[in-house]
Amino acid sequence: MTSTKSLLKRSEDWRQIAIMVVYWSLLAAMYFVPSCRNLGFLIAAGYFSFLNSVVIHNCLHQGMFHSARLNSIWRVLISFGVLYPASANIPSHNLVHHHFDDEGQPDWASPDKVRFHWHLLNLIHFPNVAGPDTFAGVSRWSTLRGKDAFRKQYRLELVFAFGLTGILMAFDVWTTLFFIVIPQLWGARGILRINLLQHDGCDTTSEWNHSRNFVGRFYNWIMCNNGLHTIHHNRAGLHWHELQEWHDREVAPRIDASLNEPSMLWYLVRVFLLTPLRPHKLDVAKAEREFAEASLAPREVRRGEAAVAAEVM
Repeated sequence: MTSTKSLLKRSEDWRQIAIMVVYWSLLAAMYFVPSCRNLGFLIAAGYFSFLNSVVIHNCLHQGMFHSARLNSIWRVLISFGVLYPASANIPSHNLVHHHFDDEGQPDWASPDKVRFHWHLLNLIHFPNVAGPDTFAGVSRWSTLRGKDAFRKQYRLELVFAFGLTGILMAFDVWTTLFFIVIPQLWGARGILRINLLQHDGCDTTSEWNHSRNFVGRFYNWIMCNNGLHTIHHNRAGLHWHELQEWHDREVAPRIDASLNEPSMLWYLVRVFLLTPLRPHKLDVAKAEREFAEASLAPREVRRGEAAVAAEVM
Protein backbone atom coordinates (compact mmCIF):
# COMPACT_ATOMS: atom_id res chain seq x y z
CA MET A 1 0.00 0.00 0.00
CA THR A 2 1.30 3.46 -0.85
CA SER A 3 2.46 5.42 2.16
CA THR A 4 0.71 8.68 3.06
CA LYS A 5 3.82 10.72 2.26
CA SER A 6 3.97 9.46 -1.31
CA LEU A 7 0.28 9.60 -2.18
CA LEU A 8 0.69 12.99 -3.84
CA LYS A 9 2.99 13.68 -6.73
CA ARG A 10 3.71 17.14 -5.32
CA SER A 11 3.40 18.34 -1.75
CA GLU A 12 1.97 21.68 -2.95
CA ASP A 13 -1.27 19.86 -3.78
CA TRP A 14 -2.11 19.54 -0.10
CA ARG A 15 -3.40 23.10 -0.58
CA GLN A 16 -5.99 21.78 -3.03
CA ILE A 17 -7.01 19.04 -0.61
CA ALA A 18 -7.35 21.68 2.13
CA ILE A 19 -9.62 23.75 -0.15
CA MET A 20 -11.92 20.78 -0.63
CA VAL A 21 -11.95 19.92 3.09
CA VAL A 22 -12.99 23.49 3.93
CA TYR A 23 -15.66 23.50 1.22
CA TRP A 24 -17.20 20.17 2.23
CA SER A 25 -17.10 21.27 5.88
CA LEU A 26 -19.03 24.43 5.01
CA LEU A 27 -21.66 22.43 3.13
CA ALA A 28 -21.96 19.89 5.95
CA ALA A 29 -22.26 22.64 8.55
CA MET A 30 -25.09 24.35 6.68
CA TYR A 31 -26.91 21.08 6.07
CA PHE A 32 -26.66 19.61 9.56
CA VAL A 33 -26.41 22.68 11.83
CA PRO A 34 -29.38 25.07 11.55
CA SER A 35 -27.47 27.97 13.13
CA CYS A 36 -24.98 27.80 10.23
CA ARG A 37 -27.67 28.44 7.63
CA ASN A 38 -26.92 32.11 7.18
CA LEU A 39 -25.60 34.52 4.58
CA GLY A 40 -22.03 34.41 5.85
CA PHE A 41 -21.73 30.65 5.50
CA LEU A 42 -23.50 30.77 2.12
CA ILE A 43 -21.09 33.37 0.73
CA ALA A 44 -18.11 31.39 2.02
CA ALA A 45 -19.48 28.19 0.46
CA GLY A 46 -20.00 29.97 -2.86
CA TYR A 47 -16.42 31.19 -2.84
CA PHE A 48 -15.03 27.75 -2.05
CA SER A 49 -17.27 26.24 -4.70
CA PHE A 50 -15.49 28.47 -7.18
CA LEU A 51 -12.17 27.22 -5.77
CA ASN A 52 -13.55 23.69 -6.26
CA SER A 53 -13.77 24.54 -9.97
CA VAL A 54 -10.17 25.74 -9.88
CA VAL A 55 -9.15 22.41 -8.33
CA ILE A 56 -11.01 20.59 -11.11
CA HIS A 57 -9.18 22.64 -13.71
CA ASN A 58 -5.78 21.87 -12.18
CA CYS A 59 -6.43 18.18 -11.57
CA LEU A 60 -7.73 17.57 -15.08
CA HIS A 61 -4.47 18.96 -16.43
CA GLN A 62 -2.36 16.96 -14.00
CA GLY A 63 -3.65 14.27 -11.66
CA MET A 64 -2.54 14.90 -8.09
CA PHE A 65 -1.95 11.29 -7.10
CA HIS A 66 0.49 8.65 -8.27
CA SER A 67 -2.38 6.15 -8.33
CA ALA A 68 -4.74 6.28 -11.33
CA ARG A 69 -7.47 4.84 -9.10
CA LEU A 70 -7.06 7.63 -6.55
CA ASN A 71 -7.18 10.23 -9.32
CA SER A 72 -10.41 8.65 -10.55
CA ILE A 73 -11.95 8.68 -7.06
CA TRP A 74 -10.82 12.27 -6.51
CA ARG A 75 -12.47 13.35 -9.75
CA VAL A 76 -15.71 11.73 -8.59
CA LEU A 77 -15.56 13.58 -5.27
CA ILE A 78 -14.79 17.02 -6.70
CA SER A 79 -17.62 16.64 -9.21
CA PHE A 80 -20.17 16.85 -6.39
CA GLY A 81 -18.99 20.32 -5.35
CA VAL A 82 -20.02 21.90 -8.65
CA LEU A 83 -22.75 19.48 -9.77
CA TYR A 84 -21.15 18.52 -13.06
CA PRO A 85 -18.69 15.79 -14.09
CA ALA A 86 -15.12 16.98 -13.68
CA SER A 87 -14.06 14.97 -16.72
CA ALA A 88 -15.99 17.39 -18.94
CA ASN A 89 -12.89 19.59 -18.69
CA ILE A 90 -10.89 17.18 -20.85
CA PRO A 91 -12.67 17.93 -24.16
CA SER A 92 -14.05 21.35 -23.28
CA HIS A 93 -10.98 22.94 -21.75
CA ASN A 94 -7.86 20.88 -22.46
CA LEU A 95 -8.65 19.97 -26.07
CA VAL A 96 -10.88 22.80 -27.32
CA HIS A 97 -10.38 25.96 -25.27
CA HIS A 98 -6.60 25.64 -25.21
CA HIS A 99 -6.61 25.75 -29.00
CA PHE A 100 -9.09 28.64 -29.27
CA ASP A 101 -10.37 28.33 -32.86
CA ASP A 102 -7.03 27.71 -34.55
CA GLU A 103 -8.01 24.30 -35.91
CA GLY A 104 -11.44 25.26 -37.22
CA GLN A 105 -13.19 24.03 -34.07
CA PRO A 106 -14.89 27.01 -32.38
CA ASP A 107 -14.07 27.60 -28.74
CA TRP A 108 -17.20 26.58 -26.80
CA ALA A 109 -16.43 29.26 -24.20
CA SER A 110 -15.41 32.12 -26.49
CA PRO A 111 -16.21 35.63 -25.17
CA ASP A 112 -17.71 36.41 -28.58
CA LYS A 113 -20.74 34.27 -27.69
CA VAL A 114 -22.22 37.27 -25.83
CA ARG A 115 -22.71 40.59 -27.62
CA PHE A 116 -24.56 42.98 -25.30
CA HIS A 117 -23.35 46.59 -25.38
CA TRP A 118 -23.95 46.79 -21.62
CA HIS A 119 -21.00 44.70 -20.52
CA LEU A 120 -22.45 43.64 -17.16
CA LEU A 121 -25.15 41.74 -19.06
CA ASN A 122 -22.41 39.82 -20.87
CA LEU A 123 -20.92 38.75 -17.55
CA ILE A 124 -24.30 37.70 -16.15
CA HIS A 125 -25.51 35.93 -19.28
CA PHE A 126 -22.28 34.24 -20.39
CA PRO A 127 -22.82 30.90 -18.51
CA ASN A 128 -26.30 30.60 -20.04
CA VAL A 129 -24.69 30.43 -23.49
CA ALA A 130 -21.31 28.83 -22.85
CA GLY A 131 -22.70 26.14 -20.50
CA PRO A 132 -25.13 24.48 -22.95
CA ASP A 133 -22.65 24.79 -25.84
CA THR A 134 -19.94 23.19 -23.72
CA PHE A 135 -21.98 20.20 -22.61
CA ALA A 136 -23.38 19.68 -26.11
CA GLY A 137 -19.80 19.58 -27.35
CA VAL A 138 -18.76 17.18 -24.59
CA SER A 139 -21.64 14.88 -25.52
CA ARG A 140 -20.59 14.87 -29.19
CA TRP A 141 -16.94 14.24 -28.32
CA SER A 142 -17.78 11.39 -25.92
CA THR A 143 -19.47 9.42 -28.72
CA LEU A 144 -16.24 9.13 -30.68
CA ARG A 145 -14.59 5.76 -31.02
CA GLY A 146 -12.09 4.92 -28.31
CA LYS A 147 -13.71 7.02 -25.58
CA ASP A 148 -15.01 4.09 -23.48
CA ALA A 149 -12.81 4.91 -20.48
CA PHE A 150 -13.89 8.55 -20.61
CA ARG A 151 -17.58 7.61 -20.77
CA LYS A 152 -17.25 5.26 -17.79
CA GLN A 153 -15.49 7.87 -15.66
CA TYR A 154 -17.92 10.59 -16.77
CA ARG A 155 -20.92 8.45 -15.76
CA LEU A 156 -19.41 7.74 -12.34
CA GLU A 157 -18.94 11.45 -11.72
CA LEU A 158 -22.42 12.28 -12.98
CA VAL A 159 -24.12 9.62 -10.85
CA PHE A 160 -22.22 10.61 -7.72
CA ALA A 161 -22.74 14.36 -8.10
CA PHE A 162 -26.46 14.19 -8.82
CA GLY A 163 -27.06 11.08 -6.72
CA LEU A 164 -25.65 12.52 -3.50
CA THR A 165 -27.39 15.82 -4.11
CA GLY A 166 -30.66 13.93 -4.69
CA ILE A 167 -30.25 11.96 -1.45
CA LEU A 168 -29.68 15.16 0.52
CA MET A 169 -32.73 16.69 -1.15
CA ALA A 170 -34.86 13.68 -0.24
CA PHE A 171 -34.18 14.29 3.46
CA ASP A 172 -34.38 18.09 3.42
CA VAL A 173 -35.36 19.63 0.11
CA TRP A 174 -35.23 23.33 1.03
CA THR A 175 -31.97 23.18 2.93
CA THR A 176 -30.39 21.34 0.02
CA LEU A 177 -31.70 23.79 -2.57
CA PHE A 178 -30.57 26.89 -0.71
CA PHE A 179 -27.37 25.74 1.00
CA ILE A 180 -26.04 22.97 -1.25
CA VAL A 181 -27.30 23.55 -4.80
CA ILE A 182 -26.82 27.33 -4.83
CA PRO A 183 -23.11 27.04 -3.93
CA GLN A 184 -22.68 24.18 -6.42
CA LEU A 185 -24.14 26.24 -9.26
CA TRP A 186 -22.24 29.37 -8.21
CA GLY A 187 -18.91 27.59 -8.66
CA ALA A 188 -19.89 25.94 -11.92
CA ARG A 189 -21.15 29.18 -13.47
CA GLY A 190 -18.33 31.22 -11.98
CA ILE A 191 -15.59 29.21 -13.69
CA LEU A 192 -17.35 29.75 -17.03
CA ARG A 193 -17.39 33.51 -16.41
CA ILE A 194 -13.64 33.41 -15.88
CA ASN A 195 -13.29 32.70 -19.61
CA LEU A 196 -14.87 36.08 -20.31
CA LEU A 197 -12.58 37.85 -17.85
CA GLN A 198 -9.44 36.16 -19.11
CA HIS A 199 -9.97 36.52 -22.87
CA ASP A 200 -12.43 39.32 -23.67
CA GLY A 201 -10.65 42.08 -25.58
CA CYS A 202 -7.53 39.97 -26.10
CA ASP A 203 -6.06 38.76 -29.37
CA THR A 204 -6.47 34.97 -29.35
CA THR A 205 -4.39 34.69 -32.53
CA SER A 206 -1.46 36.26 -30.71
CA GLU A 207 1.48 34.33 -29.28
CA TRP A 208 1.56 36.14 -25.93
CA ASN A 209 -1.45 38.48 -25.79
CA HIS A 210 -4.30 35.99 -25.97
CA SER A 211 -5.12 36.09 -22.25
CA ARG A 212 -5.58 38.54 -19.39
CA ASN A 213 -3.67 37.81 -16.17
CA PHE A 214 -4.57 38.71 -12.60
CA VAL A 215 -1.19 38.97 -10.96
CA GLY A 216 -1.93 39.75 -7.29
CA ARG A 217 0.27 37.52 -5.12
CA PHE A 218 -2.32 36.76 -2.41
CA TYR A 219 -5.01 36.19 -5.03
CA ASN A 220 -2.81 33.66 -6.80
CA TRP A 221 -1.86 31.95 -3.56
CA ILE A 222 -5.47 31.10 -2.73
CA MET A 223 -6.31 30.55 -6.43
CA CYS A 224 -3.39 28.16 -6.97
CA ASN A 225 -1.94 30.58 -9.57
CA ASN A 226 -5.08 30.41 -11.71
CA GLY A 227 -4.73 34.12 -12.43
CA LEU A 228 -1.57 33.52 -14.50
CA HIS A 229 -3.42 32.45 -17.60
CA THR A 230 -1.09 33.34 -20.46
CA ILE A 231 1.68 31.03 -19.33
CA HIS A 232 -0.87 28.32 -18.58
CA HIS A 233 -2.02 28.39 -22.21
CA ASN A 234 1.49 28.52 -23.60
CA ARG A 235 2.93 25.86 -21.29
CA ALA A 236 -0.06 23.79 -20.27
CA GLY A 237 2.16 20.98 -19.04
CA LEU A 238 3.46 23.03 -16.12
CA HIS A 239 2.17 22.27 -12.63
CA TRP A 240 0.23 25.20 -11.19
CA HIS A 241 2.86 26.02 -8.54
CA GLU A 242 5.49 26.63 -11.28
CA LEU A 243 3.43 29.22 -13.17
CA GLN A 244 4.68 32.32 -11.33
CA GLU A 245 8.31 31.59 -12.16
CA TRP A 246 7.54 30.97 -15.83
CA HIS A 247 5.19 33.97 -16.05
CA ASP A 248 7.98 36.24 -14.82
CA ARG A 249 10.48 34.65 -17.19
CA GLU A 250 8.52 34.37 -20.45
CA VAL A 251 5.27 36.34 -20.27
CA ALA A 252 6.17 39.55 -18.45
CA PRO A 253 8.70 40.79 -21.06
CA ARG A 254 6.39 40.04 -24.00
CA ILE A 255 2.83 40.83 -22.98
CA ASP A 256 1.07 44.16 -23.37
CA ALA A 257 1.10 45.76 -19.90
CA SER A 258 -2.67 46.29 -20.01
CA LEU A 259 -3.21 42.53 -19.80
CA ASN A 260 -1.53 42.21 -16.41
CA GLU A 261 -4.22 43.27 -13.95
CA PRO A 262 -3.11 43.71 -10.31
CA SER A 263 -6.58 42.95 -8.90
CA MET A 264 -9.52 40.95 -10.21
CA LEU A 265 -11.89 42.76 -7.85
CA TRP A 266 -10.86 46.18 -9.13
CA TYR A 267 -11.04 44.91 -12.72
CA LEU A 268 -14.63 43.73 -12.14
CA VAL A 269 -15.63 47.07 -10.60
CA ARG A 270 -13.86 49.17 -13.23
CA VAL A 271 -14.92 47.23 -16.34
CA PHE A 272 -18.41 46.04 -15.44
CA LEU A 273 -19.73 48.72 -13.06
CA LEU A 274 -17.86 51.98 -13.63
CA THR A 275 -17.71 51.52 -17.43
CA PRO A 276 -21.14 50.27 -18.55
CA LEU A 277 -20.32 49.75 -22.26
CA ARG A 278 -18.18 46.87 -23.43
CA PRO A 279 -14.61 48.09 -23.98
CA HIS A 280 -13.28 48.15 -27.53
CA LYS A 281 -10.69 45.58 -28.44
CA LEU A 282 -7.18 47.00 -28.31
CA ASP A 283 -4.16 46.13 -30.40
CA VAL A 284 -2.73 44.21 -27.47
CA ALA A 285 -0.31 42.26 -29.67
CA LYS A 286 1.76 45.39 -30.30
CA ALA A 287 4.09 44.58 -27.39
CA GLU A 288 5.08 41.21 -28.78
CA ARG A 289 5.62 42.53 -32.31
CA GLU A 290 8.14 44.97 -30.88
CA PHE A 291 9.88 42.34 -28.78
CA ALA A 292 12.75 40.36 -30.26
CA GLU A 293 11.66 36.77 -29.72
CA ALA A 294 13.89 34.46 -27.73
CA SER A 295 14.58 30.96 -28.99
CA LEU A 296 11.40 29.21 -27.82
CA ALA A 297 9.50 26.27 -29.22
CA PRO A 298 6.49 27.31 -31.34
CA ARG A 299 3.24 27.95 -29.51
CA GLU A 300 1.66 24.87 -31.11
CA VAL A 301 4.40 22.64 -29.68
CA ARG A 302 4.24 24.09 -26.19
CA ARG A 303 0.49 23.96 -25.74
CA GLY A 304 0.36 20.56 -27.44
CA GLU A 305 1.55 19.19 -24.13
CA ALA A 306 -2.00 19.65 -22.87
CA ALA A 307 -3.41 17.43 -25.60
CA VAL A 308 -0.83 14.73 -24.92
CA ALA A 309 -1.65 14.63 -21.20
CA ALA A 310 -5.38 15.36 -21.51
CA GLU A 311 -6.62 11.82 -21.10
CA VAL A 312 -4.06 10.66 -18.55
CA MET A 313 -5.77 10.13 -15.19
